Amino acid sequence: MKLLIFGSAGGTGRQLVEQALAQGHAVMAFTRDPAKLDIKHANLKVVQGDVMDFTSVEKAVQGQDAVLSAIGAGGKRSTIRTDGTRQIVRAMEKAGVRRFISQSTLGVGDSRGHLTFFLKYIIVPIMLRHAFVDHEGQENCIKQSRLDWTIVRPAAFTDGERTGVYRHGFPVTDKTLKLKISRADVADFMLKQLMDDTYLHQTPGVSY
Repeated sequence: MKLLIFGSAGGTGRQLVEQALAQGHAVMAFTRDPAKLDIKHANLKVVQGDVMDFTSVEKAVQGQDAVLSAIGAGGKRSTIRTDGTRQIVRAMEKAGVRRFISQSTLGVGDSRGHLTFFLKYIIVPIMLRHAFVDHEGQENCIKQSRLDWTIVRPAAFTDGERTGVYRHGFPVTDKTLKLKISRADVADFMLKQLMDDTYLHQTPGVSY
């Protein structure tokens, strides 16, 4: 497939690029700083652009089969997930590219029940409040679109290897989760959605 990946220089984004290339896809990696993505491959095209700039997003979306997004704020207080996703959705709808797979985070919306007491009442409200508001806005933008979307909600990230062994689509009543997962396995799950409509218009969590 011809894939466009936003946030390609980040932790999950880089994994998406590497794994997609290994699977034989043609990848366009969209990033503000191409120097951060030191991957060389015959099927990779690195495009410099700002997800907040509709013109550059629109140009990149043209001719793609699917779009994956792992955009984030890098720990900064920002609305880039909401505003950047709005540009992506707008460009996709205009170009007629329908399949969109976006990374969010476990704990957003109806998955809040998965969080531990400490996360739910201390960490998120005090340290991650703005990030979660941004994720909420991002998810709402996607859900209101006309796209064939899947929102993937990973647990806390680790830098472990891709195992392919993890849990997904679990109910909020499941209290046996480890609430962590490697970025490599998140990318693995996101790419699997390209060939699977099980979670079409759904928000599956993914965790060990």
